[in-house]
Amino acid sequence: MTVAQETSPSAAASGPGDVAFTFVQALASELSGGKIELPGFPHIVMRVQKVLGDENADTNRIVRVLGSEPVLASQIVRMANSAALNPGGALVTDLRNAVSRVGLDTVRSATIAFAVRQLRDAPLLKGLEAPLGMLWKRSVLVASLSCVIARRLTNLNPDTALLAGLLQGIGRLYILTRASGHRALFADQENYQAIEHDWHLSIAAALLENWGFADDIVQAVHESENFDRDARGPVGLADVLVVGTILAEHHNQPQVLQAQVHCAKPLHKLKLDAPACEAFINESSKDIESLRVALG
Repeated sequence: MTVAQETSPSAAASGPGDVAFTFVQALASELSGGKIELPGFPHIVMRVQKVLGDENADTNRIVRVLGSEPVLASQIVRMANSAALNPGGALVTDLRNAVSRVGLDTVRSATIAFAVRQLRDAPLLKGLEAPLGMLWKRSVLVASLSCVIARRLTNLNPDTALLAGLLQGIGRLYILTRASGHRALFADQENYQAIEHDWHLSIAAALLENWGFADDIVQAVHESENFDRDARGPVGLADVLVVGTILAEHHNQPQVLQAQVHCAKPLHKLKLDAPACEAFINESSKDIESLRVALG
């Protein structure tokens, strides 16, 4: 059984709204059916994932696929020149050198960022630009924080942490696109948020499995809100995502952050109390901002 098949309809489905109930039934049916797709998501995501997953694909082929989307190619070059990924400041001007500098996981991150920007203009989400913008802003912040946390506080690959952090919100994006056909849901934010909370991580895991992402990324995303993760053993990617999520949501709320310090085991694992969290954010602010700008 995959992580995507573990979830059953939750209490959100038994709420007073018939629309919410019908919507959750549809989510349950889609998940139990196996493979699911993100409506309106550009095909380039699958093309890039396929070529990067091919052991026989050489640099020429990878660059050719990426270069077929000029906007995506420019995004990768821009990321290669960001302060966080290019601390030496040596200018990169061509796609081939940009791919070599940033690595394949960052190429995947750039592709996701490109696809979400394309989705913003899709007729499917007409009128939902504001919630989509807020969702993307949150995803970029979680990704940027996760990348810097991995680089500064762990031995994990920061490029993989960036990618995993960006994908942490992909289930929320799926729910938003599906809810676009049930506009009455947005009038009941309490019900909508309950559905999102209960379902988004299982949906994210199902999407990532379907897209062929590595098991460690799928599992980390699925566990990224598990504050009770075992505090023993080495720091894992899921620990980084938990901490990135906490800091993204509460870095401007000292009292809430203090409460999280007492209950979130991954914070203990990374030896982060409230003052250490504040110091980390201040010291990392330039790197975090450069990644946010690069991802768009």
